[in-house]
Parts: sequence; C-alpha cells; structure tokens
Amino acid sequence: MQAMRNKIFFLLVILCFSQAAFATELADTLLIAQPIDTIQFQTELELEEERLWCGLHPADSLYFGCWDTEWVNPYKIKIDSLPDSIFFLCRNYVHPIESKRITSNFGLRRYRFHYGIDIGLNVGDTVRSAFDGQVRIIDYEKRGYGRYIVVRHSNGLETVYAHLAKVFMHVNDTVKAGQPIALGGNTGRSTGPHLHFEVRFLGNAINPTKLIDFESQQVLQENYLMVKKETYDHKKILDELAKAQYCVVRSGDTLSGLARRYGTSVSALCKLNKISSKSIIRIGQRLRYR
Repeated sequence: MQAMRNKIFFLLVILCFSQAAFATELADTLLIAQPIDTIQFQTELELEEERLWCGLHPADSLYFGCWDTEWVNPYKIKIDSLPDSIFFLCRNYVHPIESKRITSNFGLRRYRFHYGIDIGLNVGDTVRSAFDGQVRIIDYEKRGYGRYIVVRHSNGLETVYAHLAKVFMHVNDTVKAGQPIALGGNTGRSTGPHLHFEVRFLGNAINPTKLIDFESQQVLQENYLMVKKETYDHKKILDELAKAQYCVVRSGDTLSGLARRYGTSVSALCKLNKISSKSIIRIGQRLRYR
C-alpha cells in the first residue's frame, strides 16, 4: 500500500511540474516584445498562426493589445515615438478599387490636412480589402468619413475606406486581400462619389503613394522598409497646423484692421491665407493669422 502511495505522489509531482513549465512557456510567448528600433516581421503564415494560437488580433504585440472598435486613432502615439524603421510585408496587396482616377491627393488642404487619397468611382463600385486582416471599425460620420471601415492587417498596417454606400462586413470579421468589403458611395462630407483611402501605422497616416503605384495598382516594394524621417516627411506641415490660429471675419473687419488686432501684417495674412491685399473678405470667413 505504501509503495502505491509513493507512485501516486511521484506522478502528481511530475504532472505539477509539467503544467508549470507549460504555463511559463505560454506566458513567455505572450510577453515577448519585438525590438523597438528595427523590426523584421515573420512571414504572414507565421504571424497568422501566432495570432490564432494566442487568441490575438492582427499585429497585436505592435499595438500593445489595443483593439478599439470606435476610434480610428485610439493609440495616441506621436510620430516622434514611432520606430525609426520597420519592415512591412506587402506582397499580397490588392488594389481596393478598379478606378485609377485620383481626385485628391494626400497633404495639406487649405486649413486642414487630408490624410488619404481620394479615388473617383461610380456609386456601387466594389471596394476590396488591400491586405489580409480583421475588421476593427464599422461606423458612420455625417460630417466626415460618412460610412466607413477600418481594417487592421497582419503586416502591422491599418487601412481606412470611407464614403461607402454599403458595407458587407461586421466588426471582428476576418478578411482576405481582395475580398469585397463594401460598395463605393458618396456619404458623409463628400462633393462627389469617391473612395477616401488611408494607410496608417499606430494611428499615424502614411502617404499611400509611398507604398503604392496608383497607376499600375501595385505596391512599389513587396517588403517595404518604412524609414520614419522619409515616410513621415509631412510631419513639419502637421506641426505648423498644430500651431495655427484662426479668426472669423465680423461686420466691418478689414485686412488692415485684422492685422492690427492680432499683431501681424497684411502681407503675412495674405501669405497664410493665399489671398491678395485686394481680396474681398466676407462676414463669417475663416482666416488664419498665425
């Protein structure tokens, strides 16, 4: 009887050590952090297997486990805090729409910044996911994106598709590159049917033309090396916009009067607002004075 008890005790000890070792190995798997300065991604297959095994969303470790289904940029990570360089695997890219008609580029738009590229389309044209990934947001903004989708991709990028007429997907749906996700439209703040297309990393918009040739509808490099100083060379413009100050023209206002009120000059006002000293300003007009 004593020999049997010893055997049972021995087996229980082995079982406890085995479970502890497995738990430690799993914890190590979940807590491993990639290097901050330069990250060489694994293959898409390895990333997908890791995500499914750990029950994570795409590129979960890069996004610090944040999976927000309401805000396009919930991460609040400034450009200065991004990695100096990082690889993105882009070889399975599929252009989101057949049209090649660019109606508005990435960059400054008078008083605000345009964070994507607008592609003209016909209402009802099929919109496709650019890469494999998972739907993070489906929402509607009356004075902005209109009906839109945000997809997080396994390569670490996120894409935004806006002004849609109809959405086929649901939040948390897994999508494949080239899979139809919506129909193009003219919803929200839009002057005509088009797809507003954005590429973002940790919430910060990247000029899509740095990754994609919109004429050939192919990626420029299958393994895109994002160098922060080059990819985010528009940061200077964003910094200037953050400092900008505006006023609204009231009855009786003149350029010279506004210049005196805000401690500037007529020529400076004209330069900031791209007008001439002879331009007629109207009540309710918004003018930048800093």
